This record gives sequence, structure tokens and C-alpha cells, in this order.
Amino acid sequence: MIKPDEHSRRDFLQGRAAVRVATAKAQSWIDSASELLGANLEPGPLAHVHASRQAMACEFSVQYHESDSQMQEEVLAALDAIESIENQLTIYRDRSEVVDINRNAANCPVEVDGDLFALLQLCQQLHHETKGAFDITSGPLSRVWGFLQRAGRLPDPTELEKALAHVGSGKIKLDADAQTVRFCDPDLEINFNSIGKGYALDRAASLLDEAGRTDYLWQGGGSSVLARGKNRSSRDASWSIGLQYPFQPERRLAEFHLRDRALATAGGATQFFEETIEGEVRQFSHILDPRTGWPATEILTATALAPTAAQADGLATAFFVMGVELTEKYCIQHPEIAAVLVCPTPGRPGVVVHSFGLQEADWTQS
Repeated sequence: MIKPDEHSRRDFLQGRAAVRVATAKAQSWIDSASELLGANLEPGPLAHVHASRQAMACEFSVQYHESDSQMQEEVLAALDAIESIENQLTIYRDRSEVVDINRNAANCPVEVDGDLFALLQLCQQLHHETKGAFDITSGPLSRVWGFLQRAGRLPDPTELEKALAHVGSGKIKLDADAQTVRFCDPDLEINFNSIGKGYALDRAASLLDEAGRTDYLWQGGGSSVLARGKNRSSRDASWSIGLQYPFQPERRLAEFHLRDRALATAGGATQFFEETIEGEVRQFSHILDPRTGWPATEILTATALAPTAAQADGLATAFFVMGVELTEKYCIQHPEIAAVLVCPTPGRPGVVVHSFGLQEADWTQS
């Protein structure tokens, strides 16, 4: 009979969490989900352990130093926590805490746990600060555009108008004393697709922090990253994250150098559909502007750097919607936030890169 601790260790090494030890001379590993970001290991004397598990329709992975191998039990617990968060937040199953909120919150206040309530508060804060560019109630829009079903389509103006009428985080009422959420619209619904991965990374990191673990890098999908402490294999002790060139993932536009910071990138290059309108083929991205109901078109990729992964995740989506001018204003007003926007060059091939709030030591452009 296998004891619980032995079973966890066996699963960690052989199955549920795929683990590998990579020498510090390895060039990179890139998650396949979105191919927007890649984490590099610079040449050095130390080896890293890489552990991963599938959740939220992507791969979550953590990288830490082989000399910290005693972390494996905490890492396993953190990966378990990510699975639990998926079970709580998903809208793609018959039951979850968020599904129950969507079913009941228009009828009566629904009590939620402290962590989920804090996430709802953060979402309302980001909605207010971005003047509606970030909105967790945009599910009806994604549905009429076919993106929730992964079958993109151009909606009829009437159904788009009807969906837009039921979007708006201002219709969510939170009671901090009772820790409840209530909807003011019977057709309102919430989903955390634009912030859930970052939230899961923050929760996973908090478990390692509580255990006294200091040096590691989390990645969710190919687009969300959370760095803690030192990369002891790096010359400057930072964790290196590469920003891919839109439509050409083998090329890199820049490399970020992270310590105790999170980063997320939003882009429409991997989820879109094309429609011919008046003889012109147009591309429609899955990232929708919740204020208008239409796909955002100004940006190719938007990268946000923030103290937490949830902030970075939500702001990357918001910046994609907001565009260059409003993103610049946001970063000026929030000096703890930085952004890099990659835009098409008007009238010719190529891209234009706009950066806000970054210091020279924060990144290297290719």
C-alpha cells in the first residue's frame, strides 16, 4: 500500500505533474497555447526543475532551481490548487461556484468565499480604472460572436445590440460586510476568462510564499507569467521572458527581465475568424470591446507588467481594447504598471512598438 506522501511524490515525478530537469544551458521553453511569451534559461552553472499540469485548457508550469528540490511537495500542492480554482471559476461545466452565481445572483445575494470576493473586487476596480475596457460580464458578446463556441461568426446587428444591453460590471453589486454578490440584471453573467489564469498563478505563488520558497517562475498558458525572487542561473538574477513577433513566433521582438513582478500578453493572432464584407476580407479578433460590442482592432499584442499576475492578465486585455493613447495615460496614472503595445505599421508591412513605464533594466529590444 502506498502512503499518501509517497503517492504524492510518485504522482509528482511520474504523471499528474510532468516534471523535468533542464540544464541552465537550455535555450527556451514556450507553451503552445498562445505562443506569445517564452521563458529563457541563460547559460549558467545551475539546473532548473520544470513541473507542469494541464488546467484551464492550457499548461500551467513552474520552474525552480534543482538545488531547491525540497519544494516538490509544495509545488504539487500549488498545482492541485490551480485545479481547484479551475473547478471554482469554470463556466464550461454544469456546476461550479461561478455557474451557481450566474444562476442565482439575479434572484438573491450569493455568498462567496473570501478569495473569490477579493477577485470580484479587483475586477470592479479594473473596470472602473479602465473606463469599461475590462469587463467580466462580456460573455453575451463572446457568445453572439461565436467565440465561446469556438465558431466565429458575424452577428446580426439586432442580436449584438441585445447582447450589449446585458453587459456592464456596474450591474454587479458587492456587499463587503456580508461578502455577497448580486446582479441587477436577470440576464447578466460573469466569467473570468480574461483574468483567471493570472489569479490562479497568484494563488499558487502564495502557497509557495507561505512555505518560505522564494525563487521560482510560474507560467500559465503561453501568455501569463509570475516571477518571484532570483533566477540564480542568470547573470543579473532576473527571469527572462521573450515577447514573440506577431504571426511569427520564431522571432522575438523583446526580452523582459523580471524579478518579483508579473507579466501578461493579450493578442488576437491565434483566435479570430475572417469574413468578406463588400469584397474585402476582414479579420475579427476574439478580444471584444465591451463598450461597443465589436472586436478591438488597433493593437496586435498588448503586454502588461504589474505587481500581481491577476492585474497583469486583466490589464493586458484592457490595454488591447484601450489602444495606445489611453494605455499611456493609464501607465502615467499608475506608475507601478508598465505596458508594451505592438501595432501594425499603417499602409505597409511591419510593426510599431510603443512602451510605457519601463526602465532600461526591465527589458531588451531585439
